[in-house]
Amino acid sequence: MQLAFCLYKYFPYGGLQRDFLRIALACQARGHCVRVYTLQWEGEIPPGFEVIRVPVRALANHPRYEKFTAWVQRDLAARPADRVIGFNKMPGLDVYYAADPCYEDKARTLRNPLYRLSGRYRHFAAFERAVFAPESHTEILMISAVQQPLFARHYGTAARRFHLLPPGIAPDRRAPPDAARIRTAFRDEFGLGEHDRLVVQIGSGFKTKGLDRSLKALAALPESLRRRTRLIAIGQDDPKPFQLQVRALGLGERVSILKGRSDIPRFLLGADLLIHPAYNENTGTVLLEAVVAGLPVLASAACGYAHYIDEAGAGQVVPAPFEQAALDRLLAEMLTDDAARARWGTNGLAFAERADLYSLPERAADVILGRRR
Repeated sequence: MQLAFCLYKYFPYGGLQRDFLRIALACQARGHCVRVYTLQWEGEIPPGFEVIRVPVRALANHPRYEKFTAWVQRDLAARPADRVIGFNKMPGLDVYYAADPCYEDKARTLRNPLYRLSGRYRHFAAFERAVFAPESHTEILMISAVQQPLFARHYGTAARRFHLLPPGIAPDRRAPPDAARIRTAFRDEFGLGEHDRLVVQIGSGFKTKGLDRSLKALAALPESLRRRTRLIAIGQDDPKPFQLQVRALGLGERVSILKGRSDIPRFLLGADLLIHPAYNENTGTVLLEAVVAGLPVLASAACGYAHYIDEAGAGQVVPAPFEQAALDRLLAEMLTDDAARARWGTNGLAFAERADLYSLPERAADVILGRRR
């Protein structure tokens, strides 16, 4: 079949983008043709992919997305596809991959009522309704069970249209046989001694992921612990507001903010703790990537995958409603309790062996290609 994948932006380090690529490759491996419509593509194009950079412009995102959708629909009318798969909400999809939370629920619970008078609201509400309304025939790939009741509440979406997928952790995130050697080399490279502690925060969108919370928690550590603790944040985002916060908190050389990169497994093996105190997170794939690498996790309950941390016994979860003092306390406790971190790491590796954390691309391809389970 000819498959048409639609996403506004592709770059190699985003969670949604990596899921898209693995799903598209899984479909291609079954003999189907992949066409991709996007506004922006960064990085290499896989062999056999037809990537179309849609040539539309606008001063703001939502009119640009409207022009994108209209352009794609015209092209599909001229060059039809057997399936149209969207990784952003838009009209005309056969299958939608629900990486983003329910927009309507956020607009009604987190925003001033006047927000719903804006053009931005009208656009995103209409594009979400095009996917989830009862009269839509779009099949929905869910990666968070928490979100399904919200969509059903606001739109009356039929339960049969939802397909809950298992996580899709890439195999290269699992701890390899030579994990200890990689960890030693990494820590030597970054000048980390035996008693130094490295905390990593990984994920694009520093504001949503709660990097400000992590910096406050680092600053709140007891002085003796703070002096031997470093935080490295990695992701695609503007670092300037957080660099200002680093200086305001007096953290100096304790913090590094890096752009997205391809060697994340080394950081998962070389660090002592992953911190992820997100404000809002549909899933939080990096939580499970840390678990299968044997890295203890400290996350907020707002993460859709936070329950896996409890199930695996692989770290701690800051309960909802979030309190900064709770994050501060847990970070200090986890960094000082060497035995607990070893136990959480061992538990994570055991969980990686027994749980289905890897089959998302194959299950998604089943739905896209019509073999639903």
